[in-house]
Amino acid sequence: MTTPSVGSERLEARLGRLRELVEAALGRWLFPAGEELVPELKAACEYVLFPGGKRLRPLVCLLVAEACRGRNDDALPAAAALEYVHCYSLAHDDLPAMDDDDFRRGRPTCHKAHGEAMAILAGDALLTRAFEVVALAAPRAVAADVAAELASAAGVAGMVGGQAADLLGEGTVPVEARVRWIHERKTAALFKAAARIGALCAGAPAPLVAAASSYGMELGLAFQVVDDLLGRNGDPRRTGKPVGKDDERRKLTYPAAIGETSARARAAALSESARRQAATFPRPEELEALALQLKERVA
Repeated sequence: MTTPSVGSERLEARLGRLRELVEAALGRWLFPAGEELVPELKAACEYVLFPGGKRLRPLVCLLVAEACRGRNDDALPAAAALEYVHCYSLAHDDLPAMDDDDFRRGRPTCHKAHGEAMAILAGDALLTRAFEVVALAAPRAVAADVAAELASAAGVAGMVGGQAADLLGEGTVPVEARVRWIHERKTAALFKAAARIGALCAGAPAPLVAAASSYGMELGLAFQVVDDLLGRNGDPRRTGKPVGKDDERRKLTYPAAIGETSARARAAALSESARRQAATFPRPEELEALALQLKERVA
């Protein structure tokens, strides 16, 4: 195994600078300029979006764009759109009819703070705004392709379909193949889209777009396995939500299907696979380091 040349402190500093760009972009494009907004809906949208989490999906988009020798300014609108879609999904997933969560990122979920109706509408607003931002601000040459990637990852063949299968799978026998099928759609599809979109915004050739697909999918799967493990044994002060709820609801997770030890090994293997895919990019170091960082979270 080749050790990435980017150290953990350097990577964190770099990710911190990119997060600042993402935060500014999210605020700049969140609402149409000059429009009168319903105050309650505006507040609910801002509550869902800020303060944010790791912003990992937009970071993957920007890092892949740079790894393909592109400019992160060209990928920034799409990166913001990815986070709007992600945050919309959190607002809806937390609802009583879905995962029924009371806390997210260490504070009450949107529907607890603003009511179910505003939480639903805030999610709707973020989802639709994502595509408006892509249409208005993404590089014109790739805007249609970016929108198609985002729609595919978020729709019935991606995140929405995965969430439906996740809900319907509660209480059933946890079989690894089914768990992976759900994770590929519920979580990894948006990571894959983030990587592909970054490559597209950089004008990367088809082989690099394909490598981005593999990198995003493996990284997204590794992230979800790690999340499954932290959801069982993590520190609620760090995860921002209660621990053990997946087991209570008999969710289809990797620890439930193959046990914690094997799940840790699977997360490590997926992270290492992502690192190997990153090595094919012209500037691979930060993508490699990101995959290694995820691997170390459950080492």
